Amino acid sequence: MMAVKKNTYINTELDWAEQQLSSWKEYVDANPLHTLEDRIKWKETKAGGAMPMVIASIEAQGKFVQETMKNYLALLEQVDKLREKEEAKKVETRGGAELGSMAEEFLKGRG
Repeated sequence: MMAVKKNTYINTELDWAEQQLSSWKEYVDANPLHTLEDRIKWKETKAGGAMPMVIASIEAQGKFVQETMKNYLALLEQVDKLREKEEAKKVETRGGAELGSMAEEFLKGRG
């Protein structure tokens, strides 16, 4: 059953990567570049007052969104390639049953 465990592990990692992709996509969709504004927080002064302070400029936010988009596309490409590899490893069986480790080793040895 070693091959099945490895396959399960890989699929678990791919599922996790797809969840991250979904999260990144939601963030990018929720922060379109044309709607970005400087993020400002009020900082207390020594005298007890408060003054506005830019904690994330439009430019910094825009760069982060663009980097996220770039990373999204790179990870998506890798996930797609790995999913294709995993699908190619599967051997057609009657009724969609999974092969046991001995049968899988036999088939690998034939190729």
